[in-house]
Amino acid sequence: MKTLALSQLRFCAHVCAGDVIGWPQGPGEPLALTEALVAQASDLERPTLFFGLTQSETLRPELGTHFRFRALNGAGTSRRVTSISEIVPCHVSSIPSLIRMGTLRADVVLVQVRPLPGGQYTLGVIADFTQALIQQARVVIALLNPALPLVGGDACVNGEDIDILVESDTRIIDLPDPEPSPVEQQVAQEVSALIPDRATIQLGVGTLPAAVARSLRQHEGLGVHSGVVSDVLVDLIEAGVVTNAHKSLDPGLTVTGGLFGTRRLRDFAERTQQVALRSADYTHNLAVAGQLSNFHTVNSVIEIDLTGQANSEIAGGRYLGAVGGQVDFVRAGVLSPGGRSIVAMPSTTPDGRHSRIVASLGSRPVTTARSEIDIVVTEHGTAHLRGCSLHERARRLAAIAHPDHRESLERALYDGTPAC
Repeated sequence: MKTLALSQLRFCAHVCAGDVIGWPQGPGEPLALTEALVAQASDLERPTLFFGLTQSETLRPELGTHFRFRALNGAGTSRRVTSISEIVPCHVSSIPSLIRMGTLRADVVLVQVRPLPGGQYTLGVIADFTQALIQQARVVIALLNPALPLVGGDACVNGEDIDILVESDTRIIDLPDPEPSPVEQQVAQEVSALIPDRATIQLGVGTLPAAVARSLRQHEGLGVHSGVVSDVLVDLIEAGVVTNAHKSLDPGLTVTGGLFGTRRLRDFAERTQQVALRSADYTHNLAVAGQLSNFHTVNSVIEIDLTGQANSEIAGGRYLGAVGGQVDFVRAGVLSPGGRSIVAMPSTTPDGRHSRIVASLGSRPVTTARSEIDIVVTEHGTAHLRGCSLHERARRLAAIAHPDHRESLERALYDGTPAC
């Protein structure tokens, strides 16, 4: 391992023509390194940047003259450049193996770490597919960040896996929970009524997941197994709602691939050691989900058609979402003994002009097939779809659409518009 000051780092000494440069998602992004990379763009031969969900100011359209973009995700600030990016649609569960096989290349990988006792380092806030990136890379450049929480599990990195250690930066991207709208709070109440005490739950991040978590305040003995978690996890644990005591796998621990919150969540994870950071090989693995009893998964979509096909990727002709872990967790909820898969969303776009339950997706992508969908929830009720015929699905979905759009959907239903 070679140690450098940040001012000494020259990317042109490590990046070859045609290389792919990657870094972890969300708060795992090493800001000082990505900022230096962008600042030195003119010294490089237009390498490809490989990224998932970003929440920084790093990616900008004007950088397209210096970099190519390859994206797994169109959410967060990634959406600024998805119109000029190669989009790679794949389930989160498959990403580690695709990286290890070299199908998804990562020649130079940028991470941030903090030393652990015994010579190892921790990634602190991220695991998901970061280990696969490190294992596949020709060069691993690590930023020393003493502000990262000291956590273990799949966030541990061996010192010999780091080629260059750069000193240092204490910034970490904060992701505070957003404030849900009144409609999202109504959707959350419908969802919480479907989740029993002692269930294990999966929630993402964003306004609707935050609303669902807050609506669970009267529940008891819940466990958490999720792709990412936010600050609201701390609220639920401190309120005694989440105990993880009844999990059939990893009892006593919240299992997640990333800490997508603020310092409050990071301090809690370090202080209590009750949050286990695991790779996507584990968090999104159906073999693992099959061992989780009463696993209730909650996901959101952009729109769903009257047959139950869900689009979570494109809105208004722009790539704004992702395939992500949605299908992994939809399947997991159905596979789990006693579990359920819940797809939740407001019935309309925020301005109320467009229904999010539509007659047909048309040419827009099907992220989750109708054969996978279990329960759909809006602020107007719940539609149980598993095992239903196409006509019955359409009838039940139209019934939970916004009243302003219900008539047109029912007309489509009786005109035979829903595709068989």
